[in-house]
Amino acid sequence: MDFNRRLIFDGAMGTELQKMGLAPGELPETWNILYPERVASVHRAYFAAGADIVCTNTFGANLLKFNKDELKSIIEAAVSIARAEAPRGKFVALDIGPLGKMLAPFGDLEFEKAVQIFAETVKLGAAAGVDMIALETFADTYEIKAAMLAVRENCDLPVLASCAYDADGHVMTGGDAAAMVALLEGLGADMIGANCGVGPDLILPTAKTLVEYASVPVTIKANAGLPKIIDGKTVFTVSPEDFARDAKSLAELGVSALGGCCGTTPDHIRATVAAIKDIHYTPVKNKNITLVSSYSHAVTLGNTPKLIGERINPTGKKLLKEALRTGDISYILSQGSNQAEAGAHILDVNVGLPEIDEANMMCHVINELQSVIDLPLQIDTSDPETMARAARIYNGKPLLNSVNGKKESMEAVFPIAKKYGGVVVGLTLDENGIPDIAEGRAAIAERIINTAAEYGIDKKNIIIDPLTLTVATDKNAASVTLSAVKIIKEKLDVKTCLGVSNVSFGLPAREKINSVFFSLALAAKLDAAIMNPSSEAMMNSYRSYLALSGEDEACADYIEFASMAVENSAPISEITLFDAIVKGLSSKAAELTAEELKTRNAMSIINEILVPALDKVGKGFASGLVFLPQLLISAEAAKAAFSVIKSSMTSEHVAKKGKIILATVRGDIHDIGKNIVASLLENYNYEVIDLGRDVAPEAVVAAAKEHGVRLVGLSALMTTTVPAMQETINAIRSELPDCKVMVGGAVLTQDYADMIGADHYSPDAMNGVRFAEEILG
Repeated sequence: MDFNRRLIFDGAMGTELQKMGLAPGELPETWNILYPERVASVHRAYFAAGADIVCTNTFGANLLKFNKDELKSIIEAAVSIARAEAPRGKFVALDIGPLGKMLAPFGDLEFEKAVQIFAETVKLGAAAGVDMIALETFADTYEIKAAMLAVRENCDLPVLASCAYDADGHVMTGGDAAAMVALLEGLGADMIGANCGVGPDLILPTAKTLVEYASVPVTIKANAGLPKIIDGKTVFTVSPEDFARDAKSLAELGVSALGGCCGTTPDHIRATVAAIKDIHYTPVKNKNITLVSSYSHAVTLGNTPKLIGERINPTGKKLLKEALRTGDISYILSQGSNQAEAGAHILDVNVGLPEIDEANMMCHVINELQSVIDLPLQIDTSDPETMARAARIYNGKPLLNSVNGKKESMEAVFPIAKKYGGVVVGLTLDENGIPDIAEGRAAIAERIINTAAEYGIDKKNIIIDPLTLTVATDKNAASVTLSAVKIIKEKLDVKTCLGVSNVSFGLPAREKINSVFFSLALAAKLDAAIMNPSSEAMMNSYRSYLALSGEDEACADYIEFASMAVENSAPISEITLFDAIVKGLSSKAAELTAEELKTRNAMSIINEILVPALDKVGKGFASGLVFLPQLLISAEAAKAAFSVIKSSMTSEHVAKKGKIILATVRGDIHDIGKNIVASLLENYNYEVIDLGRDVAPEAVVAAAKEHGVRLVGLSALMTTTVPAMQETINAIRSELPDCKVMVGGAVLTQDYADMIGADHYSPDAMNGVRFAEEILG
């Protein structure tokens, strides 16, 4: 399929099936078996409206909802129905949505299990004869990575990878559009997109970012606004004409493919086709932007020089070696956290010791670091197995350090980089060693770049390290390295990095040499430095260079840095329990809680440390400065502290503030949001009675009566299950008029909550906690 042209996708399937009688909570996928003609009529209408590609009625078809036999029948029927309606030259995409469960470490679904579940759906769809795979409405970077791996490992079909962004341009777990481009393009997505979440007007800023960074076509499938209840029915209020007007703006922006999501109809697609028919299509070009990413954001290499923190590397570090041998993750996390606070943009992670299992330790450390720190990581290892395993479980697009000019090195590393999508650090050495002249190092760099291209790796995903050697044994070592940096950048047009501190090896007062060499390297236009961001001399060089080179507007960063240097001139104290909670350091929180209990009582610790720390994180989350994974990991740290308090109590007792029932409404199996709210409420000392997923209204009422609760929280993710939420509220109102109801979910708004009779709409988990405090104290 040729994606680099104007394409039109279909609109909503669920909205159309609801018009035909799909009941609240009924699984749409079952209609492929029960009412195939109704499903066929939807595809037929979209093709008639001008769609080039329709998505099968399989959004929720996976092994968490159906057994293997049911899944096979449903997918085969769905593909057969769509294929029969597709005119010549039109295409059918296997539609795959998220699983409705959060992946570990923040949820209970293991990464590889998610890959297996997606793989079963992919294999069945590919065997049934679809033209492509459409991954849609994903809200978690880690889950869409699992889905992408399932696609790439089980078929050779082209794939659209699309996420649901909020109005601020973030997915639920905090990732922004640039981070998603880095991850998905690295994993080999043929199209990258945004769908659901918001209407066509609010999706425009996200679309702009996707177009700016993506070197593959961008797809946008917005909702027809957000739903409202009118005359007892769910209605989307953006008309086909208004939708098409915004679609035209998206096409003019450079979006390649357009379609619709919730609430859109064949009329919306027909109007879109008419609105964009005269807009010239400009083929997508390679943006040549070098990106690495974490779950939350991308770091661009090639504009302002970036700092790669070097402290998680056992070479010459006795305390880190001991921490690796004993499995002291708290120490390693503190090293990462300190470097992040000092200003590092990326963290190097090297755990290579001969006496430990490097691959297992690398994966463990990466998982733990990514739980508490949102910086991209550099996977630093000479072992291909360690690199492959770490790259697979890494949440984002990592730096891979390293490959070199030896044939065996390139044969081992480039397949890993191609599959998992990292940016590879290329060392300028080969079978003959490290050349003594800059031109020799540049020649090896060129060979690395050319060989990478043979594996399908663009040079924007290569960063060359010309290698820093010590001036203690060669007076020309520094000048040769700096010359190599200049030649490689000018002649090969790739990014460069250096391990700066190697220049002073064997000399006294190394920091003095290092900081001056760092300044010279920055003047040579070095793109990234592996260095100690906690070194005052090194950071003086860095901040001063940015101010002098004009890369620090109005010297704002330098002024802030200088001010902080004065404030922090006193010795840095040990991390406090408050800090451990805020940073999400569970083991440290438990350790420090035990220490606090020696001098103060439990309620003092809870009220004066734990709750204020959670409040700080909650306020950061509400203001958009803290994202969901950080919120959850802080809650886990608080839970670890509470556990220590509870185990130490004898006569002293911490009373619960009140009981709250939580439930995902009938027909909806998505419980991510509910589980997040439950976790936070428990950490604020409420007793949570979690009724689970797909809960009938009468079950909610019965539980509320049994436990005498004054507050019920209801969750729904899908538009098809929101009516069940209203039914549940009506049942509560009928039998428990004094019981308050708060609601939340991706498809809900304040207006919608008001219309279905809820007492409160919670746009996020912390808001739910605040309402519980208002009602229960």
